[in-house]
Amino acid sequence: MTAQTPTTGEEEGHDGGYASARLRLLNEEARPGPSRRSRLARLTDDWLAGLLRAAPRPGRLALVAVGGYGRGELSPRSDLDLLLLHDGKASAREIAAVADHLWYPVWDLGLALDHSVRTIAEARATAGEDLKVQLGLLDARHLAGDAALTAELRTELLGQWRSQAPARLPELHELGRERARRQGELPFLLEPDLKEARGGLRDATALRAVAASWVADAPRQGLAAARNTLLDVRDALHLCTGRATERLALQDQDQVAEALGVLDADSLLRQVYEAGRTISYASDVTWREVGRVLRARTARRRIGRLLAGRGGRSVPADHRTPLAEGVVEQDGEVGLARAARPDRDPVLPLR
Repeated sequence: MTAQTPTTGEEEGHDGGYASARLRLLNEEARPGPSRRSRLARLTDDWLAGLLRAAPRPGRLALVAVGGYGRGELSPRSDLDLLLLHDGKASAREIAAVADHLWYPVWDLGLALDHSVRTIAEARATAGEDLKVQLGLLDARHLAGDAALTAELRTELLGQWRSQAPARLPELHELGRERARRQGELPFLLEPDLKEARGGLRDATALRAVAASWVADAPRQGLAAARNTLLDVRDALHLCTGRATERLALQDQDQVAEALGVLDADSLLRQVYEAGRTISYASDVTWREVGRVLRARTARRRIGRLLAGRGGRSVPADHRTPLAEGVVEQDGEVGLARAARPDRDPVLPLR
C-alpha cells in the first residue's frame, strides 16, 4: 500500500515530509525505470536513517535493508525488508523499544513491512535453516547505525553461503523447478506472474545468488536489461492497480502499456516474453555449469579417497553419452565426439 497524502503541516512534520516526497516521486510524469527505483530507495533510506538516529541507542545497532530493498529495487508497493541488527549486549526490552521506534512509523504510513531483529549469530543460524532468509541476507545493505556491524554480517553470511554452496545450490535449483511447475513459463502465459514464473524475477535473483557462491556465473549479455524490463512492468502494474501484485492480468495490460509508453498490450507482452526468454536461457546455462562443477568436485573427492586407500569408486567427471555417429551428450548439452571429423563428414551438423 502506498503512503497516504499528508493533509496538514502537523502530519507532514510527523514523518519528516517522507510521505509527501514519496507521493510526488511516484506521481511524476517520468516513466518507471531504474532511476526512479533508486531515487525511491534513497528517499526511504534517508527517512529510516533519521528514525534510527532519533531512537534510543543501547549498544551497537545497525539498520539493514535486505532482499529487494537491499538491492535498491524498491517498487511502489514493495515491502520494506528490514533487519535491526544488534550485538546482543542490550536487554530485550531496550532492543524492543528501538524496534518500536522504527516499525510503528512505517505501519502508520500504511507501508508493507517485513522485519526482523537479530544478532549476527542469530542471523547466521536462521539463514542456515531457511534458504529464503539466506537469499535475502545476501543482498544486505547498510542503512544506518554501526556500519562495521553490517560489514561483519555480510562477511559472515557470504562466507557461510560459499562454504555451503555444494549443498544449498541444488536446493535453490529445485525451488526454481518447483515454481516453474506451479506457475508455468513466463514467455508462454497470457497473464504471466512477473516474479514467480520461470524466467521471472525470482530466477534473476537466484542467478545473483549463484554468482555470489563463486561456483558459476550467468551469461551477462542482455540479462540486466531483461531484469529492468520486468521491474519496469511491475512498477507500472503497482501504480495502475494500486496493489502489490505480480500477475500481469489481461484487464491491466493496456493501462500498463500506456504507462510505459508502449504501443499496446501485445507489444508489452512481446517485451515481457523476450525478457523471460533471456532470463530462462541464462538460468539454463548457469544451472548446467553448476551441475558440471559440483559433479567434478564430487568425482575429485572420490578419486582422492581412492588414491588415499580409503575406498570409494571414481566416476569420470567428463562422462559422455553417444547419441549418433560423432555426436555425444555431456552435462545436458549436445556436442562433438572426440573422434568426430567435421572436415570429412558434411552431414555431421545435421545429425
